[in-house]
Amino acid sequence: MTPELEARIVADSRDRVTWLRARARGITATDVAGLSSEASIARAADSKLGAGPRFGGNAYTDHGRRREPEIAAWVAATHGILPSSALFCAEVEKRHLATPDGIVQETDGRVLLAEIKTTNKSWRSIPRTYLRQVWWQQHVLGAERTLFVWEEHDDFRPIHDEPKSVWIDRDDREIGRLVGLATRLIDELYHRTTGQLPPQQAPAAASGREALRERDMFRALALSD
Repeated sequence: MTPELEARIVADSRDRVTWLRARARGITATDVAGLSSEASIARAADSKLGAGPRFGGNAYTDHGRRREPEIAAWVAATHGILPSSALFCAEVEKRHLATPDGIVQETDGRVLLAEIKTTNKSWRSIPRTYLRQVWWQQHVLGAERTLFVWEEHDDFRPIHDEPKSVWIDRDDREIGRLVGLATRLIDELYHRTTGQLPPQQAPAAASGREALRERDMFRALALSD
């Protein structure tokens, strides 16, 4: 990848403590997976602040972690998208974060991603929560396409010789909607952590750049340790 893209790596999931801390300071693909409407913002804030029930994993997530390296090797061999454990930030909004399962930057600069899942269900279409994760990753990385790969299993035994895959093209309309919901999630986090309503407008005398700086500062409070 280019030095510019590499410079946007903020952590690596192989260092789990540092990776989790970095994720806590921003909005990740996991956070936006459930952002389907305005009503979902409160639930997402509960999850982000640890107010709701915590999910520590189960046999299905353990199986997914075991199988992911094998599936990632298949993706690399068949599509040239290399496995990745890096947590990236977006180019402009540094608190927009994503950890794609695979990434490659082509010679023309285009970024392609891979997202890997395991499931015990036979999907007719990609679940919407996973599509939101894909669109968010495309937003953060500036990616054009994502190879969505899934392996179906029965009692944790893969059913097919190879996983299934489909290309998902970038959808700027859906990305714009997610960015808007993520912004309102940050506003909600600010309100809960400070007890104050987020400033909706900068003072009339402030310039556009000053207004953005002020809004950036209060959002940083909401996502700091």
